[in-house]
Amino acid sequence: MITKRAVFGVAAVAALAVGLSACAGGGDAAAPTDVDAATATSAEDFGGMEGLIAAAQAEGQLNVIALPEDWANYGALMTAFEEKYGITINSADPNVSSAEEITAAENLKGQDTAPDVFDLGAAVALASTDYFAPYQVETWDDIPADYKEATGLWVNDYTGLMSVGYDAGVVPEPTSLEDLLGADFAGKVAINGDPTQAGAAAAAVNLAALLNGGSADDIQAGIDFFSELKAAGNFLPVDPTPATIASGETPVVFDWSYNNLSEIKNNEGVRDWKVTILPGVALGSYYNQAINVDAPNPAVARLWQEFLYSDEGQNLWLAGGAFPVRLAAMIEAGTVDEAALSALGEPPADLVQFTAEQTEAASALLAEKWAAAIQ
Repeated sequence: MITKRAVFGVAAVAALAVGLSACAGGGDAAAPTDVDAATATSAEDFGGMEGLIAAAQAEGQLNVIALPEDWANYGALMTAFEEKYGITINSADPNVSSAEEITAAENLKGQDTAPDVFDLGAAVALASTDYFAPYQVETWDDIPADYKEATGLWVNDYTGLMSVGYDAGVVPEPTSLEDLLGADFAGKVAINGDPTQAGAAAAAVNLAALLNGGSADDIQAGIDFFSELKAAGNFLPVDPTPATIASGETPVVFDWSYNNLSEIKNNEGVRDWKVTILPGVALGSYYNQAINVDAPNPAVARLWQEFLYSDEGQNLWLAGGAFPVRLAAMIEAGTVDEAALSALGEPPADLVQFTAEQTEAASALLAEKWAAAIQ
């Protein structure tokens, strides 16, 4: 029997194929000469979008970090931005963690290669606001208050569901958390990074807590589960990537649904990769956009934010199997990509999202106890 959760997984694969065409870029307006782009808090500071576009095109490039092309459709987003505005995107270290994004900003401060923007898990974003510049995009009012910092230091961008991807040619479908403790999964279960640094890995522990008798207020049960998984010999301390999945090195992976679903397409004819949402609760966690306060290309950084939160950018995330933060507003306005939405389905009504306070508490507990739990 196909359940609603199963339909989500199957339908989202189809959504990966949905493409959106980029419009021709503007740029006829002269770049404003009296604007300090590094302190601009909205497009109005440039005299409107035409002024912002002109200032961004004068800078000519954007430095991004930690954006794999197959993560939530970022490859299509970057291509569309470059084609729309004639601006080159320099993508560095696509597979580093959220914490390493901040480290890169520290190490490269004052250099032309420093990241202009960040895409961060919630815990790192909340702990790193000193690195961010406030900015409010033109679609600011569409974003619920709980999904953004009031001045625009950070803004939720997209979420998926925490899922389990698995090679059906190697292991049976896990139907519960407890299944992963069995002999079929010996040395095979990986999470996407170090949960003290990477948002996707932290969410895997959070999901385990919710499915193991814990709660969003206390994730100790999730840490306990992974400790038990390690003791059983089933925890695989390898950071999964498309390459490790294709090679068979990481046959079972906790990760966001949009990432695991993309691996179905990536591994056609190579691996029988499948995706499941474990029954019991659906967990989501928005990633967050932020502008580097020391961005070497501050106007382009702000134009990138405008693009990501435009209908075009939000629909490209949707086409990649992720739920964009403006989804409800776009559905109401009739500007959502109906084909992508139909293929993916709307977020489940019982979707759990940790609050900022719960995220901070979970992050603190992981910092204190994770290393010892998996020794």
